[in-house]
Amino acid sequence: MSDRNELPSADEIALLKPAPGLGLLHSVVALILLLGGLKLALADNVIAYAAGQFVLAFFFVHAFVLLHEAGHDTLFPRRSLNRVVGHAAGFLTLIPFWNWQRIHARHHHYAGWQDLDATTASLVPRAIRGYERRIINFVWATWLPLFALTYRLQNFWNLPRVARYVSNPQNMRRIRINTAIVVAGYVAMVAIVGPLTLLKLIGPAFLLSLVFQEFLILSQHTHVPQRLSDGLDVRPFTPLEQEVFTRSLKLPAWLSRVLLHVDAHELHHMYPYVPGYRLRHIRYKPMNEVHWWRWLKAARGLKGTDFLFRNWNDTGIRV
Repeated sequence: MSDRNELPSADEIALLKPAPGLGLLHSVVALILLLGGLKLALADNVIAYAAGQFVLAFFFVHAFVLLHEAGHDTLFPRRSLNRVVGHAAGFLTLIPFWNWQRIHARHHHYAGWQDLDATTASLVPRAIRGYERRIINFVWATWLPLFALTYRLQNFWNLPRVARYVSNPQNMRRIRINTAIVVAGYVAMVAIVGPLTLLKLIGPAFLLSLVFQEFLILSQHTHVPQRLSDGLDVRPFTPLEQEVFTRSLKLPAWLSRVLLHVDAHELHHMYPYVPGYRLRHIRYKPMNEVHWWRWLKAARGLKGTDFLFRNWNDTGIRV
């Protein structure tokens, strides 16, 4: 991406469409990571097992990215293929696909309005109790991925909370059915494989993947100044207006490419219908893009409560 600082034309954006070959390539890569990681994790060798956990951790992160793309219908040109991969990726990453799609759609609709966006509403500034402060600062300092786990449970598994953000009865019915099917699948998998065997096989890998997913998720909107509706009927910000409410990371080029440029989050909000694997073709330099290491050092230098519940206008630290 060049330093060009003017928005691309509509004709340029129109060329950036989903490609079946690239969607298939990323899906096959995920399958290879899964099968290869499982084979290593099953080996009777400590080094092979450890290598398998790292491969599986990368798979879980990659599958999370595929879930995101499929939810936008940007992995493949055909909606049916997006649904197949989306449901598979959701099952494997502990996020039912329909739950993800509807909550994430609301996230894009209300991005910038912190109290209306289901994924950011829990971080609206408030008085924090003493025990909460101690827990939050402890897990933040120790890198325990509590926030990535809470993000999953609160936004996609807490159905009464989900229902507050999904007004369409048909969509909510789909969410309940999807959740029930996924739970049944997990019960069957645990019964067939065995809980201890399953935990040994993928437990460390999934925990490690949550650490990296937390790094990605919290880099996108946290500590960036947002608006509050305070219960008023407000106008959602257009995609191009959402640039100021989000942040992009600059990951190593190879990693960004493998992860479908999930780090280009400002461009994604500005052009949510452009496939992730094409985002870096947009010749525009976002205003809040920061090198991943610089962001990580600055964010981790703050207390957890300051990073999560305040923004750079409050702390004076623009991360």
